[in-house]
Amino acid sequence: MLCRAALSPLVRSPGWCFVLSPRAIAAISRLYLPRHNQRLRNESIRCWSNIPFITMPLSRAHGKSFAHRSELKHAKRIVVKLGSAVVTRGDECGLALGRLASIVEQVSVLQNQGREMMIVTSGAVAFGKQRLRHEILLSQSVRQALHSGQSQLKDMAIPVLEARACAAAGQSGLMALYEAMFTQYSICAAQILVTNLDFHDEQKRRNLNGTLHELLRMNIVPIINTNDAVVPPPEPNSDLQGVISVKDNDSLAARLAVEMKTDLLIVLSDVEGLFDSPPGSDDAKLIDIFYPGDQQSVTFGTKSRVGMGGMEAKVKAALWALQGGTSVVIANGTHPKISGHVITDIVEGKKVGTFFSEVKPAGPTVEQQGEMARAGGRTLAALQPEQRAEIIYRLADLLTDQREEILLANKKDLEEAENKGRLALPLLKRLSLSTSKLNSLAIGLRQIAASSQDSVGRVIRRTRIAKDLDLEQVTVPIGVLLVIFESRPDCLPQVSALAIASGNGLLLKGGKEAAHSNQILHHLAQEALSIHGVKDAVQLVNTREEVEDLCRLDKLIDLIIPRGSSQLVRNIQKAAKGIPVMGHSEGICHVYVDTDASVEKVTRIIRDSKCEYPAACNALETLLIHRDLLRTPLFDQIIDMLRVEQVKIHAGPKFASYLTFSPSEVKSLRTEYGDLECCIEVVDSVQEAVEHIHKYGSSHTDVIITENEKTAEFFLQHVDSACVFWNASTRFSDGYRFGLGAEVGISTSRIHARGPVGIEGLLTTKWLLRGDNHVVSDFSEHGSMKYLHESLPLPQRNTN
Repeated sequence: MLCRAALSPLVRSPGWCFVLSPRAIAAISRLYLPRHNQRLRNESIRCWSNIPFITMPLSRAHGKSFAHRSELKHAKRIVVKLGSAVVTRGDECGLALGRLASIVEQVSVLQNQGREMMIVTSGAVAFGKQRLRHEILLSQSVRQALHSGQSQLKDMAIPVLEARACAAAGQSGLMALYEAMFTQYSICAAQILVTNLDFHDEQKRRNLNGTLHELLRMNIVPIINTNDAVVPPPEPNSDLQGVISVKDNDSLAARLAVEMKTDLLIVLSDVEGLFDSPPGSDDAKLIDIFYPGDQQSVTFGTKSRVGMGGMEAKVKAALWALQGGTSVVIANGTHPKISGHVITDIVEGKKVGTFFSEVKPAGPTVEQQGEMARAGGRTLAALQPEQRAEIIYRLADLLTDQREEILLANKKDLEEAENKGRLALPLLKRLSLSTSKLNSLAIGLRQIAASSQDSVGRVIRRTRIAKDLDLEQVTVPIGVLLVIFESRPDCLPQVSALAIASGNGLLLKGGKEAAHSNQILHHLAQEALSIHGVKDAVQLVNTREEVEDLCRLDKLIDLIIPRGSSQLVRNIQKAAKGIPVMGHSEGICHVYVDTDASVEKVTRIIRDSKCEYPAACNALETLLIHRDLLRTPLFDQIIDMLRVEQVKIHAGPKFASYLTFSPSEVKSLRTEYGDLECCIEVVDSVQEAVEHIHKYGSSHTDVIITENEKTAEFFLQHVDSACVFWNASTRFSDGYRFGLGAEVGISTSRIHARGPVGIEGLLTTKWLLRGDNHVVSDFSEHGSMKYLHESLPLPQRNTN
């Protein structure tokens, strides 16, 4: 009656009418009956009034598990199984309170999104064991201190504790902790203890099922555990035909997930997932996706440090749940770097742990593609320079020979993008291919082939360390490149050619808006590579891999190069874990018009910089004008030209102060418009122009227009950008126009490569030392040899 009274505000709420069964009330009362006969706490009652009972439209037809991780975000009903190693501390001297609080927070977030969350928790036995050990030690220490003296305390022995007694001692404390934590998020929880007999008895099964459905309907989180205080020891091989026996919390979670037609079962343990060899061994690799029938590819290690189940039991339970239509992920719930978001990451479809799926992908996984690119790249680097050049020449020929097929595929992409209305006009322009674009691509590829003859293995330094001890520094490929590009199918053959010329393996991830174009262009690249048997060196990632997941493959990828919007680049720079990112987040390019600027040059350079291709990253975004040029014929010509070209003008703060009726004032001087828009600002000198560029620019490309050589040289020397020009359009900042043949991107970083990045930017170096029985001890103070450190001439470069 006390629990009914506590729930009465909920039952009588306007618009709601719930009839609570005795079983549901009993489940709730286990958590909410007052301890030590105190009245029910007010905060426990208040949490009911804030529960939103309207759920999100997440429902789906149950019966088939999700085929891909990306579909997990649609999971409506989720079971989270917490292993003993997750719930308890590593020293087994208490609960992992911080970890448990983080898990409760994640479950609460998902519950408040309208999902139906259930927790199957371990830890009662382990927690009870710790409590009983503490009581026993305390009792023994008092007795021995009284009767035997302090010196014998160290000889105290702890008796073997019976598991059922530990469970009885630990259950109440564990559930009290859950109660306190969920109350912080205004969420109610209910305790349910089950045994194997509850699933074998049909009436008890129906009762359990009804209770759980009623709790979920009321937005309550059921917390389920095996009643280890009364459960008999598990019998070996006691599974019924087609039914898993509840021997531990792994099998309980699986059985419960299937009984409740759950969409997703998340099993958290103290290992990352399944490995193809024992975790911790040198060759152990995490299995991203596990399919039924793959058991022979897995080697099971030892069981968890606490608890009853091992990984073999988890896999068996997971496969049984999968067969019943529930998707399963086994992941690490103890790792300090990921445990704070492991559950939400799994539901968002991120690559965490091992995902169990019944659907095998048609092609290789991205990990397999990375390994293929690594092996193919090493074979590519071992080819003769003439052979690599031959591959690139062949690709250039294919771009023109297969022009019709390429344009037809590109037409499909354009039509789909226009029908869906998904792309802005600048992105549609980038997506579009034409005969002239393909011809330009072919010309650029032939330039790369011609300039690549001595790129790999070129000696850039020779030093004679001592007699018969010579040192060389030579160029070598970086390794495996990941290039992520959007709406730029022309990027694929350019980047492929540069990777081939530099001997790098390549992973390509293009935008889905260019899927048809990318597919045929990649096919042509592999056809060209096949002439020397290195087809695997260039891989196109077609799986549903999220960019963030690709950025975590630090053991497979050596360099990430993003090609696309500033937002894409920023997201990749943020997501990359341990992998360098080459690129620029923004292309805020400036043109400064000096007092000594030529009238004829100004309008031509500004028009070309802004209007020739406004969506490009090297297009003009901010026009800086010397104050003395205001209200002059030159200034009027600039404004008239921009109006004719339909360029929308935004006024900087200083420029707006000079005008009675000004254009719209700019919201930010750090804006990349990517369209027929630009900002105009006024400066008092070339020094102020340089300061403005350093404060608001992105270190991409900046230009001065002047006839004063001294002023121009000051600008060229003091502007700290990747590209700085005098009397030339910003649009010259391009690998093809620099004579590099093509570029993988424009880098604004200050190490390795800067500006348009061609072949040289995709190379690093290694040192080769050739000696004859040399040892360092010979060069000691009393040794027989002396260092020479003489510079040696470099071998003649191939200039053909």
